[in-house]
Amino acid sequence: MPRKGHIKKRPVTPDTKFGNKAAAKFIASLMYKGKKSLAEKIFYNALDKAAEKLSLQPFEVFEKAMGNVAPQIEVRPRRVGGATYQVPVEVPPERGELLSIRWIINFARGKKGIPMEERLSRELIDACKNEGSSIKKREDTHRMAEANRAFAHYRW
Repeated sequence: MPRKGHIKKRPVTPDTKFGNKAAAKFIASLMYKGKKSLAEKIFYNALDKAAEKLSLQPFEVFEKAMGNVAPQIEVRPRRVGGATYQVPVEVPPERGELLSIRWIINFARGKKGIPMEERLSRELIDACKNEGSSIKKREDTHRMAEANRAFAHYRW
């Protein structure tokens, strides 16, 4: 964090195929060692495979998966009088989008032995159907927030 001033957020340029900023962020997160064209190819092919299996449009698959995975509430640590409490807080839309991108990509990368296209398409299909690892992560986050509801009055 800087000592002076506030960091300005960089404007995100929309992706080439759908003209969507969330898709551009997803591709940037998927990218390894600056190989953006490879990340784009993996992303678009994974969406096409998932759309074919679900008989939807590719962008609909992406939007539905992102919407299903994004959490509504999470816990943030708050220090009060020497004790640290996990305080449930609503998730802003931008952070919800960031978390869903991170979770989908990390769980897709965690499945070894098959090409990344296939892993990503399976994770997107599972997210569309409200099942799979990324949905379980969202449920765990919600469950944790529900369990710590007693500390909601420490919200700042």
